[in-house]
Parts: sequence; structure tokens; C-alpha cells
Amino acid sequence: MDLNLQPADEADYPAVIALTNRAYRAPAGQAAWKVETIVGGQRIDEALLRDDLANPAAILLVARNGSGEHLGHVRLDSSDDGVWYLAMLTVSPDHQDAGLGRTILTAAEDYARDHGARGIRMSVIHQRIELIAWYQRRGYVLTGETGAFPYGDPRFGTPTRDDLFFEMLEKQI
Repeated sequence: MDLNLQPADEADYPAVIALTNRAYRAPAGQAAWKVETIVGGQRIDEALLRDDLANPAAILLVARNGSGEHLGHVRLDSSDDGVWYLAMLTVSPDHQDAGLGRTILTAAEDYARDHGARGIRMSVIHQRIELIAWYQRRGYVLTGETGAFPYGDPRFGTPTRDDLFFEMLEKQI
């Protein structure tokens, strides 16, 4: 697939927010494992996106096809220790099941490696077993570290259960 991964600019933010919320929280037309049905409401809003990107280490990359269509995106946060953080990997539901998620993930890993990373870390909600397995098939391993889910912060959505937490995964690149 012809894919171009480039840094986003502010003009991309509305599309990034809309696509992220649709891909993460709108189950219509998507396989259940691809949607965070255990969290309702929004996944991100403009204030949260701007907060995330205010970090000088953060970069938002937009994946476009040859005609410029926004197919997905991913956020990377560089770090001094060379292990970058990957977040908000998003694939347009209209283009899922064609290997696009794998393609964007690989392009993000290549971008990070080309800019000095030696590894990638990420967090995935523990209860998203199929998503964790998808990342494991791509070489990510569970680190044994966990993180708290941001209960009480509606910017991240409304959890439907009280036992959510994050699993940390990592891969050497």
C-alpha cells in the first residue's frame, strides 16, 4: 500500500479528533476487538490533543495514501533513554482489515528508529486481550508494568466498569 507518514499540523487536528473518536468508540461496522466498548464517550478532544502535543517530545504523524486521504495517525513521544512512547495508533474504520494498522505501526517504528529510537513502549487497556495479542504478534512484549486508568477525567471517556488498568508493552526496534 502506498502510504506517506508525515507530521500533522493544526489544520489536521479536527480530522484527527473525529477519526480517533470514531475508530476507538464507534462500534458500527467494526469488529468488537477494534473498539474500546469498555469505555464510552470520547477518546480525545481538542484540549487533550493540544495538551499532548504541547510536550516538545511529542509528534503526531498522519498517514495518507497517494491521493492525500487521511487513513490514520499515530503519536510518538521521544525520550532521552531511546525508548519512545507510541500512543493513539488509529486506522480509519473504512480501511481496516487490509493490513493498514500494521503498515502504520511499521512506518511509526521506522520513523522512530530513523530519529534515534532503539525501542517503543505503549500502554493498552488490560481488558483488550485481542488488541494486546495483535501487538504481541508484531513483536511487542508485556513488561509486567501496569498503569492506572484515568477514572474521573471525562476527557478520556466514561468507563463502563471499575477494574480498568493499562498493561505496558515494549519492543526493541
